[in-house]
Amino acid sequence: MADTPQQLARLKDLCAGDGVRLEVLEVALTLSLLQHDEPIDLVPFRQHVAQMSAAVADLVHRRGATPEALAEVIAQSFAYRGDKETYDDLQNADIVKVIERRKGLPVALALLYLQVARDQGWDAEGLNFPGHFLIRVAIDGARHVVDPFNDGIVRDAADLRDLTRQVLGPNAQPDPSFYDPVADRQVLLRLENNIRARLVQREDWAGAMKVVERMLAIDPQQAALMYEVGQINVRLDKRRAAIAAFERFLMMDDGHSGGAAGADMRGHATALLQELRRGLN
Repeated sequence: MADTPQQLARLKDLCAGDGVRLEVLEVALTLSLLQHDEPIDLVPFRQHVAQMSAAVADLVHRRGATPEALAEVIAQSFAYRGDKETYDDLQNADIVKVIERRKGLPVALALLYLQVARDQGWDAEGLNFPGHFLIRVAIDGARHVVDPFNDGIVRDAADLRDLTRQVLGPNAQPDPSFYDPVADRQVLLRLENNIRARLVQREDWAGAMKVVERMLAIDPQQAALMYEVGQINVRLDKRRAAIAAFERFLMMDDGHSGGAAGADMRGHATALLQELRRGLN
């Protein structure tokens, strides 16, 4: 059985610093360990990704550096694909299961593409594109948008306009903010949020709490996550734990739960805290 406190501490260490560039594969593998009760030997999974990286390096050596090399190796040779049939399967956000099954969510597949691209010395990052996770890879000064969920194809401007309309409606136009880079920490939080949202939908509060604990290890300063710890503890009827979480949330910097939504959360947390304290008397 995984040593949860030890793995959470490792996760926190891996995600320390500004979070812009992290060891994304190691973080994702650590997250997988925390999702399973049985021990997992991570060596074969690391070797598998290293094998893909070596195959891309060989292709680049023979043909030159192009973003299509990622797709040729990851999607074609190793048969990775987006899981369109069972999209909501929790295995699609578990990198160990993604590697075993060769399919997953856009953000999970993106982590593999990011790792393999960076192993070539290329600058690769997630993008703030709405509703569909894309990455951008810079090679020899040229930047390319890659779609890991759809066989690693390179998206041109026309593709991105079409994708915007599919996601946001027939009259939508791409906004420059869609191409803002996303820090690795946010990519990993997005991976975990896919699991959290599905467990909340099922009202699996104990499972959702474990995910939020992992998310807090990735970003301990995310006030909205501490607020959610309080909310879930209310659902679990753990009043003292809920009180502690809401007290911690209210002590955290407003900047991490800013705007109107942050003000609403703070007001709601204050009201809940008073109610919970009354319930203990």
